[in-house]
Amino acid sequence: MSRYSRQTGLFPQGEADQKRLLDAHILVVGAGGLGATVLPALAGAGCGRMTVVDHDRVDESNLHRQTLFRMDDIGRFKAGCVADRLSDLNPDCQIVPVAQRLEPTLARRLLADVSVVVDAADSVAVTYLLSDLCAEAGLPLVSASVLGRSGYAGGFCGTAPDYRAVFPDLPAILPNCAEAGVMGPAVAALGAIQAQMVLSVLLETQPSPLGQVITLDLERWRNSSFRFDKAPAAEARGPFVLGVEDLTRDDRVFDLRRTNEEGPPSVDWAFRGPIENPETLNFKTGRTVFVCASGLRAWRAAKRFSEHSGATAFIATTGR
Repeated sequence: MSRYSRQTGLFPQGEADQKRLLDAHILVVGAGGLGATVLPALAGAGCGRMTVVDHDRVDESNLHRQTLFRMDDIGRFKAGCVADRLSDLNPDCQIVPVAQRLEPTLARRLLADVSVVVDAADSVAVTYLLSDLCAEAGLPLVSASVLGRSGYAGGFCGTAPDYRAVFPDLPAILPNCAEAGVMGPAVAALGAIQAQMVLSVLLETQPSPLGQVITLDLERWRNSSFRFDKAPAAEARGPFVLGVEDLTRDDRVFDLRRTNEEGPPSVDWAFRGPIENPETLNFKTGRTVFVCASGLRAWRAAKRFSEHSGATAFIATTGR
């Protein structure tokens, strides 16, 4: 216990709580900027098992904020690099790397025996997918997002409402890190808050971070927090995320990517190309699925379709 002596004194039940961390299994989705702080913090605290999902490889442009990686790691899968680094940091922690894109089928399988889920992915589709699945399974979800010099971290699902209670819809403009830029210290600060939330969930400390969102703005030097306790009405939920592998020929699939847009194919029976007026699609039965690379175009098209048709809409992503 000498490794953990500086923290067990803060735990309500001391060494018994440290044992709870050792017995925990955490699913961490995303091994990038947030993961670079979340993962070593949880491993250092003595969390016994972490499954790390990330399909991406290390790129030189990652290194200014994804400080788990080194120049020699460029080209390697991030999940494998994480396993190497954290095994050196704490041999008590078992790291299970999964170098795959998180699709719904894989997500459901990985959720089977975890204690808490950490959303550290740079994907709006993944966030909504994890929220829906965690709400269904009763699992706590700790999610964070950073852009530029600001972001948020929050505790969802479990004993609290899900992500849709706070973010029922996407904003009109949602740039990514490549477009808008991101500062490494801001990412690390939100990742540290996210890690502390995970530990508090595992130790069941009060007040719980579940049902709470913390925002941090390091451009204007402001922070705030708020609690939420109301779940969205059933009719306000959706669109829902599917995996490309879940699609069948009974589905109406609209792949919104331009014909010259790079990326893996969706399905060979999809209509391919932008749709200017998805609200004119008047389908009442069966599944209508909109596909794009990141989920943003598909989400907006699905919302317009469902609002005018009254039918449930679905989205799928192919990855950039």
